Amino acid sequence: MRCHEVDYEIFGDDMQTVEVELDPGETVIAEAGAMNWMDDGIVFEAKMGDGSRPDKGFMSKLLDVGKRAISGESLFMTHFTNQGQGKKRVAFSAPYPGKIIPVDMARIGGELICQKDAFLCAALGTRVTISFSKKLGAGFFGGEGFILQRLLGNGMTFLHGGGTIMEKQLNGETIRVDTGCIVGFSPTIDYDIQRAGNLKSMFFGGEGLFLATLSGHGTVYLQSLPFSRMADRIIQHAPSAGGSSKGEGSVLGGLGRVLDGD
Repeated sequence: MRCHEVDYEIFGDDMQTVEVELDPGETVIAEAGAMNWMDDGIVFEAKMGDGSRPDKGFMSKLLDVGKRAISGESLFMTHFTNQGQGKKRVAFSAPYPGKIIPVDMARIGGELICQKDAFLCAALGTRVTISFSKKLGAGFFGGEGFILQRLLGNGMTFLHGGGTIMEKQLNGETIRVDTGCIVGFSPTIDYDIQRAGNLKSMFFGGEGLFLATLSGHGTVYLQSLPFSRMADRIIQHAPSAGGSSKGEGSVLGGLGRVLDGD
């Protein structure tokens, strides 16, 4: 199935939103809960599967639902269709700060491997499935486990990453990356996990026990602030159950909060 040809516009800086413009009859698919607003005339429906193969039977759709359950995603995807007159717009955003990455799948060869929570929305016809890591090291220590998302199609797909996004073109080079900083990469890229230096560096270097290696020819998308890293910092500095806190950033610490009335 050829993907619908949708137009789009991205707004914002650190909390970005993408508005997808649909001609009458066009559809965009999205993860559940990603929609912000939409014009009157756009209708939405939760469906099993991505709709890329409308002729497949119930059992195939049920298998797709099972794959999404394994990857930890919602069992259903939401389909937004313009059933009104003229062009209509629907907007989507991710649940944490970062950038939206528009990817023309036809330009990069029609296939992309990405971390399981990177997919935001895409033109109807894009196939969203899972990809198993072929290497035990990457599966156990790669940060995303054995399961990554696999996107197939020839239309526009929109990914989301935390912080600043870097797009790198590898031409036979190798780069070493914190495992959480990978957003997506071409299937022609070789993905593996290697030990982060010697034992002292692994345990006391602060960069984790393992690093990902990406090599070959293709496109790589990297993020500067993985959600897991941001969540760890929030949990680390959040008040404990008893109400105590480290008082970071304040000379007075707890006394300052008492004076402030907290």
